[in-house]
Parts: sequence; C-alpha cells; structure tokens
Amino acid sequence: MRLFGAIYQRVLGWSRHRHAERYLGGLSLVEAFAIPVAPELMLAPMCLAQPRRAYRYASISLLFSLIGSLIGYALGHYAFDALQPWLLKLGWMGPIERLVAELRVDVAKHPWTAFWLLVLAGFTPLPLKLFTWASGIVGVPLLAFFASMAVGRGKRVYLLAFLLRWLGPRAELFLARWVEWLGWGVIGALVLLGLWWFGSN
Repeated sequence: MRLFGAIYQRVLGWSRHRHAERYLGGLSLVEAFAIPVAPELMLAPMCLAQPRRAYRYASISLLFSLIGSLIGYALGHYAFDALQPWLLKLGWMGPIERLVAELRVDVAKHPWTAFWLLVLAGFTPLPLKLFTWASGIVGVPLLAFFASMAVGRGKRVYLLAFLLRWLGPRAELFLARWVEWLGWGVIGALVLLGLWWFGSN
C-alpha cells in the first residue's frame, strides 16, 4: 500500500509555498496543545527545499512551539475541570492522567526534577500536547517547564535542520526512494511505543 510517497510530495509542495513559514509556525503552535501532527513533517521538506534557511525554519518552529506549550500549560492549569468532558471524548484523559501522576511524584521530590522528565519527553514521538496539559494541571514551576520545552523541542528541530543542511540533495534522494519504508516503520514504532508505555503505567 503506497501512502507516504503521495503525502511526502504534497508536503513538499506546501514547503515551497510563499506562505510556508506561516504554515510551519501555525502547525508548531497548534501541535503543542491541540493536534498530534509533528511539525517536523513540515520542517523537513522546507529544509530540503532551501537548505541555507534550515536554521531559520528550525527557529520559527521552536518559537511557535514554545508559545503553544504555554497555551497548553495555561489550559491545563486554568481550564482542565471545564474541559474534562471534551478531553474524555478525544481519548486524552488516560494518557494525561498517567503523566500527571508521574509529574506529581517528580515535583514532590524537587521542583526541577520534572525538568528532566520533560526534556526526555522531547526524545519520544508522544504528542507534545500531553506533556503541556499535564504540566499545567500539576503546576510544574513555569521556569522549569519553559526551559524543558526549549531544550526538548529545540534539540529535535535544530538537529533535523543540521542533518538536512549537511546532507543536502542526498537526503532528498534518500527520502524519495525510501519514504514508504520509513513511514510504515515510524507507524510501527509508534504502535509498539504506545503499547509499551500504556502497558507500563
């Protein structure tokens, strides 16, 4: 079943649009508190299309992710009770409650202990919104939360920008050839990670 090749070509077209930076900023913003679509899906083709602007694109993605993470934190902190019925319908309550339990233990030990958990969260493909909402519900110290978001998301976008700028056309040829295998591999990895994570909590 060929699926990811068509998606890749569509996103590649968007990345060359004159408003691509706005799309990237908007996706990065909303992903941090509402949708599970990683902004790297937009960032990567943009870096491939214009390698010299890779770090600029990474900075845009990071900036709007940080703004979005503050929105997610505020929603969790101030509007969680009012939004619980909506979260239940979306199926977010289970994962958020598990993260809340973990963060409460960390914050009880030391306010900055949660920083490391949230930084490590940046290495996983779990949606950022789960961590921003849970942090707001627990009341993770705002400075520790913001620093963890900057480090966790920053290392992802800047590493991706560096690799794609360094590899250049080779990366585009590689993706064009192997995008189907990579796409289904990522889906499989996400399923396994989700089964492991939910099974261990």
